[in-house]
Amino acid sequence: MSDSHGRYKAVRKAIDMFDRLGAAHIVHCGDVGGPPVFDELVGRQLSFVWGNMDFPDGAMIEYLGAVGLAAPVEPPLRLQLDGKTLAVFHGHEPDFTVAMEELDVDYLLHGHTHVARDERVNGKRVINPGALFRTPRKTVATLDTDTDTLAFLDISGV
Repeated sequence: MSDSHGRYKAVRKAIDMFDRLGAAHIVHCGDVGGPPVFDELVGRQLSFVWGNMDFPDGAMIEYLGAVGLAAPVEPPLRLQLDGKTLAVFHGHEPDFTVAMEELDVDYLLHGHTHVARDERVNGKRVINPGALFRTPRKTVATLDTDTDTLAFLDISGV
C-alpha cells in the first residue's frame, strides 16, 4: 500500500482485505501520515519507507519504538521475501529514476504518484499499488512472489 496520508479507515479496510487473502507481509511505500495509520499496522509483519509528506521527528520515532515498529533506514529499503529481492522507495527520492534503471532486484515498489503501476523496467517489475488518498480510485495491491501474480484491490468508499 502507499500514500495513506493518515486515512486510517482506508488502511483498516485494506488490512481486512489482506487478512482475508492471507497476506504474510505488508509493505507501505510512504506518506503514511502518522500514528493513527501505524496503530492499524501494529502487530503485522510490516516494512515501510518515509514519504515526502512524512515528518519523522523524535516523538514519531519514540512512538514507533513504543508500539514495536522499527523506523526505516535510508531508501531504498531492501527486502528478501520468498527468495525474491525487493527495493522499496516512496518515489520522490532524487536517485529513484536511476535506481529504477540500475538496481539489480526482482521487484521495485514505490508510491508518490497516486497512480497504480505495473511494468517491467530493465528486467525488474516496477509496482505502484496506487493510493488511499487524493485519487478517484483508492487501491492497494497484493503480490504473490511465488507465482509473480499481482492484483490491485479497490478500497474505494472509505
